[in-house]
Amino acid sequence: MTIMLVGNKSDLSHRRAVSKEEGEQFAKENGLLFLEASARTAQNVEEAFTKTAAKILQKIQEGVFDVSNESSGIKVGYGRPQGQPGARDGAVAQRGGCCS
Repeated sequence: MTIMLVGNKSDLSHRRAVSKEEGEQFAKENGLLFLEASARTAQNVEEAFTKTAAKILQKIQEGVFDVSNESSGIKVGYGRPQGQPGARDGAVAQRGGCCS
């Protein structure tokens, strides 16, 4: 499993309940990814998703996750019907292009 611990509202440092160091230490002790983010300033919001996705991809490449097994929770080719690479629907794939 890949889990990202996000310390939110990092823009409100005066109301901080947990230090960045405490969050990092907790994440390290529990095998989690960690970063601080702020939705208000957009700091690290996208990075939280991209770092998590990158870690999942790394685990796939290392063979930690078996993507051929549906119980892994990973669906390869999201957004594409199975058996039709690059196509969003069967009609387009059968005609050979979007505009023919």
